[in-house]
This record gives sequence, C-alpha cells and structure tokens, in this order.
Amino acid sequence: MIVTFLGTGTSQGVPVIACQCRVCQSMDFHDKRLRSSIHLQIENRSFIIDTGPDFRQQVLREKISKVDALVFTHEHKDHTAGLDDVRGFNFVQKMDMPLYARSNVIGQLKTEFAYAFNDNKYPGVPRLEVHAIDNSPFDIHGIRFIPIEVLHLKLPVFGYRIEDFTYITDANHISDREMGKIAGTKVLVINALQQQPHVSHFNLEQALEVIAKIGPAQAYLTHISHRMGRHREVADMLPENVHVAYDGLKITI
Repeated sequence: MIVTFLGTGTSQGVPVIACQCRVCQSMDFHDKRLRSSIHLQIENRSFIIDTGPDFRQQVLREKISKVDALVFTHEHKDHTAGLDDVRGFNFVQKMDMPLYARSNVIGQLKTEFAYAFNDNKYPGVPRLEVHAIDNSPFDIHGIRFIPIEVLHLKLPVFGYRIEDFTYITDANHISDREMGKIAGTKVLVINALQQQPHVSHFNLEQALEVIAKIGPAQAYLTHISHRMGRHREVADMLPENVHVAYDGLKITI
C-alpha cells in the first residue's frame, strides 16, 4: 500500500490571504498545507478519502489519473467541497464514480450538489454511484475498509482502517470500543489541530496521548492549522516514531 497525503491542513483559523503569522509566511514547502485528504494505492486499485476544496489541485499535483472510489469521513465543507471535480474522472474512465459515505453525509451531498443527483441531469455534471455505509466493515474491489467512529465534538465522524493502516481526522474523542479496532495497526494518521486546547479537535498533547495508547510503529499528524507552528519546530518536539505529515508525503506500508 502506498499512501499519499494530498493535504494535511484545515480551514480552521485566519485565512492565509490575511494572515501574517510565521507559518503562513514561511518559505518551507512543508508549511504549505491544503485541506486534509489522502490517496491510497493498494495493488492496482486507487482510492481517495475526502474531496475538499483543493481536490482538483491535489490530484493534478500528484498526477492521479485513475480513482476507483471515493470514501468520505464526514459532511463538513472542507472535506466535501471539491466533489464537483470528479467529473474529469467520469470523462476519462467512462464510468460513474462510486462514492461511499454514511447516510447523513449522502444527504448533505445531495443538498449541496443537487444538480448531480437530479433525475434529469444536465450533460456533464458529476456522475456518482452512491453506496451508504454504517459502522460495519465494507469491501471495495476486494479491499476491506473498517470504519472507526470518532466524535468531532458531538458529530460522529468516520476514520478508517485498511489493513495495517489507520486514518483518523476531525476527532476529539475515541471510545474504548472504537479504540479496539485500531489495536495492532502499524501506521496511524491522526489529527492534531494546534498546541492549545480546542473544542472539537485533538490538540498536539491529546494526539500524542492517543498515539502512545495505541502504540503504532509509526504515526503521522494531519489536519494541522497554522496555530500549530512551523513544521521543523514541531518535528523537533515529537517522539522518534511520530512525524508531522506534509502535503505530497508518500509512505509505503
């Protein structure tokens, strides 16, 4: 499995266009973070988790020419807003795009992208093949996805475990039951918004506590706001097996 971080950032905080902080003004490419999303290559299959506002820019940057399915964590705009740009894959692949999400996420997508779900579709709109999922394992082309339900304040959000890889974003609580699904994972990706406490996201200290409890061989922090600090400074603060993810990072599992 090859995991590519399409984006490791968040919409939280001051817009970059107006921000004069040290991170937003940094010349280090590690500090240039688009909205959080990952690309998974497993055997000859290609999957993307979440299509944020930067979806088109991300897939062009990584030269992703094929996507077998989209999987969504939750319905917030910074994870769904780029769905319209799936139409390019419709055109090239000559197929409707399979989309996997829980029912409330599908409902939100049908509201925001109503034109893609109309019975009489305008030519050229995104073509989607919708699959409703719940908190039970499901397969896509023989690849098993295990949902991990976490809380984003009070909103249930899905993380996913695929083989020995686990991806969790937009969380500030994981129940003991769901933690059991993560046990034994070799690589964990988890959100760490900033160093200060936050109402709906793990901060750095809390994310490190979760990582220590799970004990993966390697862990990566994502969904990072500019309030976290510069990449290099944060990296120097972390345990040996914990890393600050960055846009374009590829890891092989």
